Amino acid sequence: MAQNRVPIRRALISVSDKTNLDMLANGLSRLGVEILSTGGTAKMLEQSGILVTEISQYTEFPEMMDGRIKTLHPRVHGALLGRNGVDDEVMAQHGIEGIDLLVVNLYPFEATIKQQGVTLEQAIENIDIGGPAMIRAASKNHDRVTVLVNPEDYEEMLDELSTYGGISHANRHILAAKAFAHTARYDGLIANYLSAINDTEEQEDFPRYFTKQFNHRSELRYGENPHQKAAFYTEQNPASGTMGHAWQIQGKALSYNNIADADAALSCVKEFNDLPACVIVKHANPCGVATESNLTLAYLKAFATDPTSAFGGVLAFNQKLTAQVAETILEKQFAEVIVAPAYEDEALKVFATKKNLRVICCGDLPEHTKPWKMYKRVSGGLLVQDADIEMIDVAQAEVVSKRTPTTQELTDMAFAWKVAKWVKSNAIVYVKDAQTIGVGAGQMSRVVSARIASIKADDAGLKVPGSAMASDAFFPFRDGIDAAAQAGITAVIQPGGSIRDEEVIQAADEHDMAMIFTGMRHFNH
Repeated sequence: MAQNRVPIRRALISVSDKTNLDMLANGLSRLGVEILSTGGTAKMLEQSGILVTEISQYTEFPEMMDGRIKTLHPRVHGALLGRNGVDDEVMAQHGIEGIDLLVVNLYPFEATIKQQGVTLEQAIENIDIGGPAMIRAASKNHDRVTVLVNPEDYEEMLDELSTYGGISHANRHILAAKAFAHTARYDGLIANYLSAINDTEEQEDFPRYFTKQFNHRSELRYGENPHQKAAFYTEQNPASGTMGHAWQIQGKALSYNNIADADAALSCVKEFNDLPACVIVKHANPCGVATESNLTLAYLKAFATDPTSAFGGVLAFNQKLTAQVAETILEKQFAEVIVAPAYEDEALKVFATKKNLRVICCGDLPEHTKPWKMYKRVSGGLLVQDADIEMIDVAQAEVVSKRTPTTQELTDMAFAWKVAKWVKSNAIVYVKDAQTIGVGAGQMSRVVSARIASIKADDAGLKVPGSAMASDAFFPFRDGIDAAAQAGITAVIQPGGSIRDEEVIQAADEHDMAMIFTGMRHFNH
């Protein structure tokens, strides 16, 4: 297709987010573009010395209803929708001059509803009407009109306009698609908000209609298996310390499974913010977790949990990675992915010797005090739930056994409980001295998970006696406790809540084990 560049003679600018506005307006003015504008945008441009025609002068119709009506006029929408060679006569008949560039972003509805104590009336007053109408009109007619909704696109548009004298059809198409996505997200936010308001004007947790927009980030080689197509999408503004925010420094392209495993490792390592921590994940399950006085020692302890499973694993750290850590990793194992908040330059030089190793920087790891929504697609529907960010204070948990746990046992139980949260159910985790000793994951029977944890410990040459055990959910029978006692477990942390709790507690007492109930379950399916 030919470039089919369209010059810009007249622009309409009406923005709530005034980022880069001076740069845009000055650039257009230098290129001889006539600028139309509205309200606060026009005043700001005039104060900056930009020649502006206020929209009410252009339409010869005043703003009214406290600004609710200002651009809803045929001289605006006709100027955006008019087609070259098709609507020229009717435009001339009604004195409509074409607008070639529309620059609009919308009333700050999202920012408004995030404010503490915002009222329904305040939210409604921040629903933009004229803006979306203009954006849709300009986007529909992108064969002639260029539309900008994101300040980040201003500079590139100005560069193209000044270099070539017009905007290409390909770029007008891209910008139109972005604009439709912008209004779709905006309408989705409004629908989500209004449909979650109940009869007493209170906000419910889950709206009657649910819309969420994600942005295409990259194509993936394939999905979980080579016959499945896949892509990676991210939220609009992903938070630091997430895979959506993370960037790749080196290595082969990330695969579907790499991203999923890296997210699992990152989620687990975030539980440990008091000491340097390392989490090694294989097939979505932590196979080694440890904290220590420095990251090198934390890594060595995590690796020692299960060296066999660690091969080809994904490693996550909660602090900046040093060259010493990097060298130690490469000496000990083959890894697929390394994830950390930051890296020393010398560490990156070490990793550069393994050009296929994927090195990911996720940014600072924030502490979350409010859960976000998690989504799981099922056939014909979507499951939505709060993210599991809760974590009990083990010191406040209920001691149900005759024997009170020692200080060291409490510390180990707290560590094991944090790890169990990120192990696939049924989950059993053995811990001693801030190191996973054995992990049993994803079994249909909890007692089998306990046995697997013991087998893993034996295979790694780690001693179970004196370890603490965490179970992500209650024990339905005493056999899990008996198996743990036989392995040498001396303390158990579990939610409780089984109809056979008394039988399970009795088993713990028979084995002189300390047991605490959390009253909280951490299933991870």
